[in-house]
Amino acid sequence: MHGSTVRGLLVRGMLAGLIAGLFAFAVAYVVGEPPVDGSIAVEEAQAAPEAHAGHGAAAAEEEEEAVSRPVQSTVGLATGVLVYGVALGGIAALAFSFALGRVGRFSPRATAALTAGAAFTLVYLVPFLKYPATPPAVGNPDTIGRRTTLFFLMILLSVLLGIAAVIIGRRLAPRLGNWNATLAASAGFIAVTAVAFVFLPANDDAVKAGFPAALLWEFRLASVAIQAVLWAVFGIVFGVLAQRLVAPRPATAGTSAEQAVPAVG
Repeated sequence: MHGSTVRGLLVRGMLAGLIAGLFAFAVAYVVGEPPVDGSIAVEEAQAAPEAHAGHGAAAAEEEEEAVSRPVQSTVGLATGVLVYGVALGGIAALAFSFALGRVGRFSPRATAALTAGAAFTLVYLVPFLKYPATPPAVGNPDTIGRRTTLFFLMILLSVLLGIAAVIIGRRLAPRLGNWNATLAASAGFIAVTAVAFVFLPANDDAVKAGFPAALLWEFRLASVAIQAVLWAVFGIVFGVLAQRLVAPRPATAGTSAEQAVPAVG
């Protein structure tokens, strides 16, 4: 694929990521912020007896928040989600550039949908199943570094296994056919991922004892919804933009059909 086309896809991917980020922010604000507020209220309620027992010393020593909660839940949340969307949109666009024409005879729009679905599954859903999201301030602060490392290790492992599954599926396709090869590669991915789930350490201290299970479940469902909306909107918007950029144009007088189709290298 020509460098100018890749650059065009990168720009369109970042734009699609920005638009997807706007939708994700709306979902995060509506369904994500209430459980966050609830978890903060639980933390404050648990800390109140300790502060009272210390005759207010703990409260006096507590540092003021650098950013108020209203700002965190609006401007701060929007900034974080939009930057996240733009960054992942650019990365997904580069993955799309590589996948187009190499994973099957799919149109650019279909390839964009497959890329978004794979990104959601590999980058978020699989790691989430092993190390699900937790509300702020409910885990042991002494182990946050370890928990973060394990989560990113799971993301890396998931992405590598996904790439391996695609390579294996392509090699099996001539013998088994596309459908059977896809099923075999998918089964292998699930089996190896399940083994990794068993052997990777658990985050038993990710949630403090006594934290309301219903509130934790609500927060985790909201986290999945935010990511699902982000990648669904990205797949739709980027698919339209990519289709317009790289779809073959009908050959006109003086232009051969071969020249009208962008080269995929």
